Amino acid sequence: MDKIYVIGHKNPDTDSICSVIGYSDLLNRFEPVYIPARCGEINLETKFALSRFEIDEPVYIESLDPKISDMKLSPPISVHEDVPTIDVAVLMEKHDIKNVPVIDEEGKLRGLISERGLAKAYVRKIKIEQLEMAPISIGTLARIIEGKVIFDSGRILKGKVYTAIDALHVALSKLGHEDVAIVGDNEPDQIAFIHFGIAALIIANGAPVGERVINEAKANNTSIVQTNLDAFGVGKMINLSLPAQMVMAKDIPVLKTNDSIEYAKKIVYESKFRTACIVDDKGILMGVVTRTNLLEEIKKSVILLDHNEYTQAVDGIEKAEIVEIIDHHRIGNINTVKPVKFLNDPIGSTSTIITYKFIDAGVTPSPQIAGILLSGILSDTLVMKLSTTTQKDISAVDYLSGIAGIDPYSYGNELINAGMSLEGLSIEEILTKDMKRYNLFGKNIVISQIMVASFDFSSSRSNEIISKMSKLRDSMNVDCFFCLFTNVFENSSDLFISSDEECLLKFRSNPVRMEGVMSRKKDFLPHLAKIIK
Repeated sequence: MDKIYVIGHKNPDTDSICSVIGYSDLLNRFEPVYIPARCGEINLETKFALSRFEIDEPVYIESLDPKISDMKLSPPISVHEDVPTIDVAVLMEKHDIKNVPVIDEEGKLRGLISERGLAKAYVRKIKIEQLEMAPISIGTLARIIEGKVIFDSGRILKGKVYTAIDALHVALSKLGHEDVAIVGDNEPDQIAFIHFGIAALIIANGAPVGERVINEAKANNTSIVQTNLDAFGVGKMINLSLPAQMVMAKDIPVLKTNDSIEYAKKIVYESKFRTACIVDDKGILMGVVTRTNLLEEIKKSVILLDHNEYTQAVDGIEKAEIVEIIDHHRIGNINTVKPVKFLNDPIGSTSTIITYKFIDAGVTPSPQIAGILLSGILSDTLVMKLSTTTQKDISAVDYLSGIAGIDPYSYGNELINAGMSLEGLSIEEILTKDMKRYNLFGKNIVISQIMVASFDFSSSRSNEIISKMSKLRDSMNVDCFFCLFTNVFENSSDLFISSDEECLLKFRSNPVRMEGVMSRKKDFLPHLAKIIK
């Protein structure tokens, strides 16, 4: 089964992260394919919880757009730079492929040989030219011409190739010591060529090779290959022995594993090779992607926790396959092609829902996972002070704190205090660290919430806050930007507003003190919906 990402909303809070970790742990008890993920930075409060229970952060996912790494690609069929092109052609036929990457000894991509490239290279050889040998070993030459090595001098062959049909003295006048001669059943000529000091002697038509010839070859360091091919056949096969590096194209399209499928399609469809090579950061060949590969539909599978709205979901959600949604907020606007599991329970925390998932499955969470789920509940209910807190949340806290072995009220206060520090943060960082997007009656809205121990910060810097909110509203292209500075000890919030004049006039001031407003979800959002409607 393919991996499935379990992920919360953008700008994740503690409940979002903790429920993702807890649910992944439960699901992996039965089938280990679930990956806890996040689509935003982790806040100070959540970091405190993860550190306390020694839990790793969920993997960061910027987008669910399918990437090259999501494709099921076969290991690449490639050749080294010195491989003869005849071997490349045989490889193409054997595997029914049209392109073969060329790599060096380290596996780095150097080029690509295509059917088109092979044809082009040999069509250009229609012009009658002196046949030459590319650098090649005697053993490789023997294999190509279906011959037998009689003697190997160890010399690499790289000179001209001459077929001995002229008179001997004429033939010798045309040869150099690096060259190769093709001869038939004529021992005197064979010996004469060897005495001259050529690099190799190819004896065609299966002609015999006498002991005297072999001894002379050893004495003069001349290799001998015997083949049943005639001189024409030998010449034809040598012509096909060009090394891959002499035929390969270098202007080839290259992709990385983190490139998107959409980008890969653009590159491959525009390529004359109809293929792209995949390499890692060091240039090592990882695979090959073709037009055929790109016809397959590729989607990442995800489970969404603590949200069910497109505006809050990870980028690329519309291209993913949603298999389940678990939430405790209002019903949003996410649509699915197939039926999916959808559990929405109007309680204080998604971590509470996951706790009952453990109980229903008859699985006891580890002390670390119990502590993480407990953190999610205590954070989202402000240590069970918010109006969203239900008896199910309270019972879950009792259950989890017993397993984790900690006092929930003492730990809860530590947790909340850890997340309320604004020291070292810019106004923009403060306003965006816990921010959610909504669509209410056709208006695009952002609601940010900052938990504080007092109103000192928001009171002293109200002008800066409103100014920055106005800039964020413009850059985000939203209709309204609201920010709640929620005082956890005074059970109230200061609401800051950046909106059009019509909406702003519906509030008595900016900022406005809102007594009893502690929950963005239950206290403020329904109130705002009435105003906008």
